[in-house]
Formats: sequence, C-alpha cells, structure tokens
Amino acid sequence: MKDQAPTAPQTVYLKDYTPFGWTVEDVHLTFRLAPESTRVLARIHFAPAPDAPKQDFFLHGEELTLISAKIDGVAVQPALTAQGLTVSVPDGPFLWEAEVEIAPIKNTALEGLYMSNGMYCTQCEAEGFRKITYYPDRPDVMSVFTVRIEGDAPVKLSNGNPTDSGEGFAEWHDPWPKPAYLFALVAGDLVNHPDRFITTSGKDVELNIWVRPGDENKCAFGMEALKKSMRWDEEVYGREYDLDIFNIVAVDDFNMGAMENKGLNIFNSSCVLASPETSTDANFERIEAIIAHEYFHNWTGNRITCRDWFQLCLKEGLTVYRDSQFTSDVRSAPVKRIEDVIVLRARQFPEDQGPLSHPVRPESFQEINNFYTATVYEKGAEVIGMLKLLVGDEAYYKALDLYFDRHDGDAATIEDWLQVFEDSTGRDLSQFKLWYSQSGTPRVAVDETFEDGRYTLTLRQHSPDTANQTDKKPQVIPVAVGLLSPDGTEVAPTTVLELTENEQSFTFDGLTEKPVPSLLRGFSAPIVLERTTTAQEKTFLLAHDTDSFNRWEANRDLARDCLLAMIVEGAGPDQDWLDSLTKVLRDDTLDPAYRALMLGGPSNSDLAQVLFERGHTPDPDAIYDASETLAQYRAELWVDLLPRLAAEARVTAPYAPDAEQSGKRALGGAVLALQTRLDGGKAAQAQFDTADNMTLQLGALAQLVRAGQGEAALATFYDQWKDDRLVMDKWFGLQIGALPPAEAVSRASALTEHADFTMRNPNRFRATLGALAGYHAAFHQADGSGYRLLSDKLIALDDLNPQTTARMCSAFQTWTRYDDNRRSLMKAELERIKAKPKLSRDTDEMVSRILNA
Repeated sequence: MKDQAPTAPQTVYLKDYTPFGWTVEDVHLTFRLAPESTRVLARIHFAPAPDAPKQDFFLHGEELTLISAKIDGVAVQPALTAQGLTVSVPDGPFLWEAEVEIAPIKNTALEGLYMSNGMYCTQCEAEGFRKITYYPDRPDVMSVFTVRIEGDAPVKLSNGNPTDSGEGFAEWHDPWPKPAYLFALVAGDLVNHPDRFITTSGKDVELNIWVRPGDENKCAFGMEALKKSMRWDEEVYGREYDLDIFNIVAVDDFNMGAMENKGLNIFNSSCVLASPETSTDANFERIEAIIAHEYFHNWTGNRITCRDWFQLCLKEGLTVYRDSQFTSDVRSAPVKRIEDVIVLRARQFPEDQGPLSHPVRPESFQEINNFYTATVYEKGAEVIGMLKLLVGDEAYYKALDLYFDRHDGDAATIEDWLQVFEDSTGRDLSQFKLWYSQSGTPRVAVDETFEDGRYTLTLRQHSPDTANQTDKKPQVIPVAVGLLSPDGTEVAPTTVLELTENEQSFTFDGLTEKPVPSLLRGFSAPIVLERTTTAQEKTFLLAHDTDSFNRWEANRDLARDCLLAMIVEGAGPDQDWLDSLTKVLRDDTLDPAYRALMLGGPSNSDLAQVLFERGHTPDPDAIYDASETLAQYRAELWVDLLPRLAAEARVTAPYAPDAEQSGKRALGGAVLALQTRLDGGKAAQAQFDTADNMTLQLGALAQLVRAGQGEAALATFYDQWKDDRLVMDKWFGLQIGALPPAEAVSRASALTEHADFTMRNPNRFRATLGALAGYHAAFHQADGSGYRLLSDKLIALDDLNPQTTARMCSAFQTWTRYDDNRRSLMKAELERIKAKPKLSRDTDEMVSRILNA
C-alpha cells in the first residue's frame, strides 16, 4: 500500500497546539538495508496519555510503502493519506507493529534515510523521520529507542550505546528519551579517528570521528574541538556528557551544517574535515564553532527539547549563544562580537525588514524547514544575550541551573524558559517576552542635552510595521552606554540603560564638560540606533573609544558615510576619516584580526539598504563603482604603510589555526588585496607559488583573479585539488566572487556546465549559485541575467531537493527596493518559479511570501 497523492499545503498555527493523545513507552526498530528496498520494521508500545483530548490515532508517514501493520499481533488495514495513516486502536495500552519499504538511493531530498556516496545516513530534523516509518513525528513525543541494523556495511551506527554486534548486524540502545527528529543511523565503509574523554565525575567516554577512507588525516582538529567543547560545557555550564560513546560522522551530501542527534552527530563534511593544506583559517574557526554548537545541544536541545516547532528558538537561539560564548573564550571576544554583528546585519536585518519577516517564535508556518532562519538562530541568540545582560551573569547561570533541573527530559516552551528566570530572579519578564512575539528590528532615536553638569540622554523607540504585524508595543531594550570627556578620558564607565517605554530620559550628573556618548556598547541589543552626529565625533570615537565594538562601529559608520557621499553626491574619499584610520592601522598593540576588520567596510548590499531607507533607489553598479574607487584610493594612500603591515602580518612559525596566527593571516590577506591594486598581482603570484596552507593559497588566488591574472592559477589550483571535493567547492565559488560583475554571471553559468558541478550535492550548488546570489553587483545585473540563471537552477533543483531550493529563494527577498526594471525582472522570475508544475511545498511557501512584499 502506497501513500496517496499529496494535498495542498496546510498552514499550522501555534494557537492550535494539542498534545498527542498517547505516550510512546518504547520504540524497537529493525533496518534491513538495501539501496532500492530497505525494510523498516517497527515495534512500538503506546499507552493513552493522561488528560489528553480525545482524538483519532494518527501516525505521520510520507513516501512509504506499507507492507503490513498489526495491533497486538492482529493485522489491521489503516486508512492511508499522503501525510500518514489513521487506524482504530484499543482504549488501553497496545503494541503497534509495522513493516514499510523505502528506497534510500532515490531520496535526493536528503531527508529521512538516504544514501551519500554509498553510505546510508539519515536527517530527521525537522520532519524527516516520517519518511522512515509511521510514527507521531513531533518533538513533544519522546521515547527510548532500541535499533537493530542489518546489512553488509562494515560500520553500522545509531544513537546511544552499542549493545551487540555480529556478522551482518549491530544493535544500539539509547537510554535517554528523545523525539524522533533526533534519531540517527549511519552505515557504510567508514574508518574512525578515535580518542577518549574523562568527564569531571570520572566517566570514561569513547570518542570517534567516522569518515570515508582517505579522510583520516582531516580529523585531528575536529577531535580537539570536541574535547575542548566538552570541557568548556562542564566548566561554564556544569553539564557533563551522559553516554558511554560520542560519535561524529562526516557526510558529503547534507542540507545543513550538522545535526545534534543524540550520541551520533552527523556533520556536513565541510563542517568537520580540516587540514592546513585544504582548509582556511575561517574553515577551522567555523568547524570549531559548529562542533561546539552540536555538542552543546546535548543539553540545550536533546535532554531538554522543544514542545513544538514554534519553540525552535528555545533550543537554537540558546545554543547559538552558547557556541558564541565558547568561541569568544577560546579566541578573541571583541573580534567574535564584531563578526557576529556583521552576520546579523547581513542575514537577519534584511529578513526582519522584508517579506520573510517573522517573530523569533513564529505564529504559523506551512513548511517548518523554511523557519530555520537567521531570525530564529542569530536573533534568537541576541535575545539570550540581552536577557543575560539584564539579569547579570550570576543570576543567568543560577537560572540555567534551575532550567536544567526543572526541565530535564521535557519538551519545553518559551514560557517555561522565561518562568525559570522569573522564579530565580523575581523579575517580571512579561514585557521582555515581546522579543519572542514581535517581528522587525526596533529603532531607537537619541537626543541629548547638557546643562549645569547634568547630561541627559533621551531615547525613543519605535518598531516599523513588518509582514503581518503592525502597532508594535514598546520592548525592553538594554542600551549599554559609556561617556568620554573631550580629551578622550572615560568619565562614565559602561552602564546599561533599560529602555522600556516609548520615550525615556536618563541623566548623568557631576560632569564638568559635555561628554561624548558611546552608545550601544558591545551591540547590547539588535536594534538600529538613530542619532544625528558629526563626522568629527565619529572620528573622535574611532580614536578614543574604550569599547572595542564601538570603535569598530565608528570606523564602519565613517566608511558608510564616505561611500554614500561618493554615490549620491559624487564626492571624493573622506581624507579626515582615512587619516584617523591610518593611525589605528599603525597601532601594532592592536590585535591583527581587529585591524583586519578595520580594513573592512559595509557590504554593497548594506549600502543598498541604507540608500533605500533614505529615500534613494539603490543602483548596484554605482555602489560597486564607488566601493572600487575607494579601495583603489586607499591602496594608493597607504603605499608606504602596506609593506610594514605585511611584515607585521607575516607568520614564520609552523601553521596553527589559532587566534594569534589566524589574526595575522587575516591582516595579511586584507593588505594583499590592497597591494594587488598597485602591483597588478605580483605579490599575490609570489604568495600563490610559495603558499604552504590553504589560507594563503586561496587568498592569493582570489587576488590574481581580481587582477585579471588568474586563469593560469585557477588551472593550477584545479589540477592540484580536483580530487578533493571540499577544496573544489572553494574553486567554484571563488572565481565567481572575484571576477568583475559583468563577467561573473557568465562564469557562473559556465561553471554549472562543468563536469564537476552537480545539482545533487548541496555544498557544490551553494558554492556556485550562492556565490552569485551573494555578489550584489553581479546578481543585480541590469539585464536580469543573474536572476534568470538562479531561477533556472532553482526550478531544476526543486524536484531533487526542495529544502535547499526554498532557502536559496531568499536571494530575491529584497526585490522591492530596486529600480522599476530590476523589480519587474525579479518579480517575473519569482512568478516563473511559482508557476512550476508540482512545485514543492517548501518553495511554494517561500516564493509566495516574497511575492507578497
């Protein structure tokens, strides 16, 4: 019996939550693996849930062939639909048995059980388990799983601890109740990189990173990151690991970065495999953070999960915040904070300001995969950071201890989370809760007065209307403020002002002269600050602010103002700003990574958004030209400084991906970009020829391509790395992003015809088409060629992988801010995607929301 044809998309609402009517006492699964015809045998004990509302017995199931079904040993004939089955069940406890057949080799969506280069693997979050067997596939249904895997694969892994194995089989038991989305299975020809970890209480834990043969030499860094994460979680949050074994598996074909399945984390290969020769410093840092993130989920996501998918931010926002803390502790806290805000503004702010805007806790969805967003993850983490700032460090960790004690083994809600803070601190968080229910980026306008030694700051908050939300209420906004005297001395250290009304005034007394305010220190809230100030004041803060973030922010604002003046008014570069920046760059007491960030600036997309907000129609070509003109001017201005900076950035010790060396290489890479504008690529060619690590080799290659001298180097790089799939992803993406805009679209199109390009691998697809979508001037070519190429490929991909297709549709989310020609071209492409026959539910929802802008 096969599921019936799919029905129209249905909207799910938070307000309609109803608990499942049965508890799942235990789950026994047997997998008889075969690429075309895997059999899954399920034995599940159900019992009526106390106080649950009366309901039909419904089990989710999609793309399954039902072979047989039994209740208490008696065959039954369930009613099947495309979403699952319904069947009559006894009033008391009963045993459900089902046998289904699935075809992992045909599963290109990479949800449920599928195959990647001959390896069986699973991805069940959010709703993939229903493609494995019939089950109440919802996060609030938790049970103990026992799994038997049968087949000829040498290695057979699942959740929990191994209990038995023999010729052609392996058995696993996970003693911790979990929802189905945390189920995992991997089977294939794998080799392990082993290690051990002794917990604080003395528990000896076996650790493994499992990889395809040939990748063993890329596991050492990931293993050290895992052990570092385990120790950090013990020391900072008091959380120990709770199984005898912890396995990580590297998988080439994976829609996301990694998955925190209990005891068996499955990772996109790009997020765990690393070596100096094949991985950049940024790769190493990302791998370290993702391994930490997935490990931290063991408590914030697994031991305590979310009641329903509307509470996704409960596990993801908290865990992103925790992994950010971890990176700050093991690397540079100021640099990490700046990097986080760059990502937030690039990914989440446009989401908040456009048709895809939604609250941190959404109120409805058609396809939950579409809500694994920057708002849920990054803004969700910012909300945790604000809460910690408001209650203080000691109260925060006290509340977390109560959270773990009270809700261990629960499927919790945002209300549960906030309640522990109210109970442990005595603070009313009802207004703070608005951060979870109101969408959009609040704006805070600032006015100031100074009279008789009293300095007064008046703050006014407002939240613009967003998709489906108007008439916003005032939120609790922590604004961290410091005051500087005109000579640069700090006269008032950082103080957190709590803005809770539409308008509030805060006073500072006992001052002898009007201070210069340093506002929103550390980016204490995810808001837009509105304050009329002068270039002189920003230059002063660039020179004197004691807050690392705000010093960087002053430089960024000056760079933005300079570029806007060049675009709108035809002005030249701001020499006063550049003179001040020169002094910062000469300061060798500053972290090289920090100075590298100072050499950055607002992205072309950021500038387009600011122009749009100020009443201008952004011209991608003009934005690109101004950015190029400023970069060339700075290179010529610093012709004598660049060699000194290059020497300071040089690393002579053996390669290490630590913060010190990575910072130097980041500064060196920024300097090389400027040098290439002066020497036509000579320094870049020399670096390319002698590079002994991927950071230097790839950085040099990018500059050679930008200088128009890269074709020979691209061919050399290809010949060297054509057998390394992760390095080849870099090769595909780099050349698109480094070419002039007019050439980038045609190069992207040609690369999609390359023999090594494949639509079926998300990494390769994102590396190629994602590079184009992220290249502002190229994607927005006035002839619409960038739009057409992306929509062509998304239409083709939708039948294979709806999840990746839907997420990449977000490239069109800002379509309404451009000129009539570009708007009409983008709208036409969105309508073309929308009109595709049998468009997936994932993509249909995304495109519909974007078109409704």
